[in-house]
Amino acid sequence: MDPVRFETLPAAYKHWKLDLSAAEKTGVARLVLDIQEEGGLRPGYVLKLNSYDLGVDLELADAVQRLRFEHPEVCSIVFTSGKDRIFSSGANIYMLGSSTHAFKVNFCKFTNETRLYLEEASAESGIKAIAALNGIASGGGYELALACDEIYLQEDGNSAVSLPECPLLGVLPGTGGLTRLVDKRKIRRDHADVFSTLAEGIRGKRAKEWALVDDVVARSKFVETTTKRAESLAAASPRAQAKGAGIALAPHELTRSSEGGKLVSTYRYVTLSIDPKARVAEVVVRGPDHAPPRTGEELRKLGSTANWALRAWRELDDAILDLRFNHLDVGLLVIKTRGDLEKVREADEALAALVKSGDWLAREIQLLQKRVLKRVDVTSRSLFALIDEGSCFAGSLLELALASDRVYMKDDEDHEDEIRVALSSANFGPMPMGNGLTRLESRFLRTPDQVGKLREQTAPMGTLTTGQASKAGLVTIAPDAIDWDDELRVAIEERASMSPDAMTGMEASLRWGGPETLETKIFGRLSAWQNWIFTRPNATGEKGALTMYGKPESPTFDMRRA
Repeated sequence: MDPVRFETLPAAYKHWKLDLSAAEKTGVARLVLDIQEEGGLRPGYVLKLNSYDLGVDLELADAVQRLRFEHPEVCSIVFTSGKDRIFSSGANIYMLGSSTHAFKVNFCKFTNETRLYLEEASAESGIKAIAALNGIASGGGYELALACDEIYLQEDGNSAVSLPECPLLGVLPGTGGLTRLVDKRKIRRDHADVFSTLAEGIRGKRAKEWALVDDVVARSKFVETTTKRAESLAAASPRAQAKGAGIALAPHELTRSSEGGKLVSTYRYVTLSIDPKARVAEVVVRGPDHAPPRTGEELRKLGSTANWALRAWRELDDAILDLRFNHLDVGLLVIKTRGDLEKVREADEALAALVKSGDWLAREIQLLQKRVLKRVDVTSRSLFALIDEGSCFAGSLLELALASDRVYMKDDEDHEDEIRVALSSANFGPMPMGNGLTRLESRFLRTPDQVGKLREQTAPMGTLTTGQASKAGLVTIAPDAIDWDDELRVAIEERASMSPDAMTGMEASLRWGGPETLETKIFGRLSAWQNWIFTRPNATGEKGALTMYGKPESPTFDMRRA
């Protein structure tokens, strides 16, 4: 199968129509789902009934991101369908049935991230979303609606909402549907139980009574009602007061090559190198090579190509997704940085100052950095950060080390000044994990006072040597210069040799300490259960429900509960 690529442009969309015709006047954009049946990401299935595959969601993620960065005039989005009587039947079953286990899991992970990104756009950027369900919204189609702020269902005797995965397919709603029913919409458990086992779903008055939708509107008034509501939300949004133009998100500039048996993707600030034989990947993030913008005017003049705070993190995001989908045999990702500590910290503080001044674009850049770090948090690869001469693990880049399962820092008295780490304001609030805590707070759950001590240490914005960083709890292991190479080699080879299933389960369990949130439930509880269910005969066996879907025979279940 050809590798998955994650870049697209509105002009290249096959399945979504982005309508900005009224945005300047009303603040409302429309995203119309009109899926091309033969436009699947790969051959072998037809996207009937507005069912979607990964390609559809790649376009959706791109559209939401472009609205956030390129169109400050947009303060609300209406999601609706371009087809009559069907909003979306959800993820394409034949696509899922013909996909590998790993692809199914990664597909669900990406769709979850996209819907969380849509919710973040509402919570952090003031871009409210309305689901205008002008037809049946089933499975993932309803899950997309659940990620919106409000849901409106057309009253026409046909339109309904449903989560039919359990009764029809023997799997779970894969994009947070069950969690959002009870955690977000706070639907009663018994109602949610009935709803989630009714393949045909619920329509009309009962859908509203059970809070599955916010209102049911007659077909004749549906467009008018949902449009007016979107306009009202847009007018009340703080984004309506945003000043300053947006910036276009330019395509990545990268080269892919093969060097000594390794596959290398080279961006301007990021290099991803993959050794298939060793099952190890290495990502190197380079620090800033220019002074950071200090004003909104400078920020916009740099655009998306000349601003490290935006470009480097977009490149890292693309590299992480490339690794996730296209290099499944890699068991360990080694994270390195190269550059000047002070320049990284300077970039962080300049961005923070612009955010504090109320610049919406600076805020979007900071939020994008947060999202990329969250993508790293849920990476199903072991993560080792290596800090040595020339590293620039400061502030936002130090977050990459804090997101890692282990941090190795070289202890070399002869090069002490070249091997340091530093903190910035980026480490103390703006980029929390999915559990709502910063990575420092998550690291020091047992000794929370340590976070305050570290903040005091960074008041003069000093740097920390290996000994100081180890004492402060920022480092896992600090080999001396003589043992550095051998100790790393052994650790890397050992980790790459371990069972990927066991390591994925172990890492996911250890990374999510602290409080439970909707997001941790989706990536911890839901992903773990779905991962297991996808391997069970009742779902994907020879006679499993997902395998038998669309065939005349009924599935055969092993009725024992484990």
